[in-house]
Amino acid sequence: MNQPDGQHPPQTALVLQGGGALGAYQAGVYEALAGTELQPDWIAGISIGAINAAIIAGNPAERRVERLRTFWDRVSGELQFRLDSPQGFARRAFNEASAVYAASLGVPGFFTPRFPPLLPEWPAELDRLSYYDTAPLRTTLLELVDFDLLNRGPIRFSIGAVNVLNGNFVYFDNREHTIGPEHVMASGALPPGFAPVKIGDDWFWDGGLVSNTPLQYVLDARPACELTVFQVDLFSSRGVVPRTMADVAQREKDIRYSSRTRLNTDQSKKLQKLHAAARRLAKRLPDELRDDPDLRTLLNHEPEGSVAIMHLINRCASYESASKDYEFSRLTVNEHWSDGYEDAAYSLAHPDWIGRTHAGDAITTFDLAGDRPRQTGALGSNLGECA
Repeated sequence: MNQPDGQHPPQTALVLQGGGALGAYQAGVYEALAGTELQPDWIAGISIGAINAAIIAGNPAERRVERLRTFWDRVSGELQFRLDSPQGFARRAFNEASAVYAASLGVPGFFTPRFPPLLPEWPAELDRLSYYDTAPLRTTLLELVDFDLLNRGPIRFSIGAVNVLNGNFVYFDNREHTIGPEHVMASGALPPGFAPVKIGDDWFWDGGLVSNTPLQYVLDARPACELTVFQVDLFSSRGVVPRTMADVAQREKDIRYSSRTRLNTDQSKKLQKLHAAARRLAKRLPDELRDDPDLRTLLNHEPEGSVAIMHLINRCASYESASKDYEFSRLTVNEHWSDGYEDAAYSLAHPDWIGRTHAGDAITTFDLAGDRPRQTGALGSNLGECA
């Protein structure tokens, strides 16, 4: 394909939101993408999205799905659910028991409880101010991620974290930094569960404290090119009116961790339209105004190419609750993986996606899997409205 002057060849970006145990959905999405020619040129992640991103970018293409499966099998528990009907109260009780199990005993290869647990007023070193120790995660990352490949390989890798002292959002990008396991751990260090991670002279917490998606970074830092973005969200902004306090807790968490995606997309669309309008206006101005400083400010964004964003959103099951992001049962993890795979496969085959066109500098969004009939896993558990 011939590219406009100054533009790079088309690129594909995979953008992974944070969401703990729900991150198995992202692994399923990647498995579906791996079966196509849409291998990512750029992966950006927050929290569990940073871990999935590191496993993908830190392995050769033929081993990525296998390594993702190793990670998710390792961190998922062996609690079993054997009732004939997986619906309703019984399944919700199982999920809650699984979440309590993880919160009480930790997750293999991820985190373990600190003992004795810290009381609110007990002082401790900053790297111990948490309920859990994530040393097992470091071991897991060193085993499953080739950091030499991650830093020197073909995939651009970007993950977000928050500076504990000044509250500033920071991106660690392998085009500017040498990434190690501590950068990935910092992106997922959500307090008070996990302690901050020291990088250089600074301490960092989970990027989700400021923004749970790195989409805006990708749109702002992208090269001038035609860009396809797979935005994989683990919390849905849409829901129903809560009926119980448990519903309130879940709905609050969904809104808090999902809101930035739509906001970022809408703002970027508006900016793209303003930039295009400024360029059209500049062509109609007399020559003596072409060098006006204000006009140059408006035109400081060169044409960057069209953007197609596919939203892939994990939509919770009716039996899930606010504990869903730390419910690590093997049953539920496999269901999330299956949902991600099926949502991605359905969306990639959708006529609206196949027939999409790239126009100028426009940003076009697609949310195609929302109405897909759900038959999750072998148990066939229906996903529907939840709050």
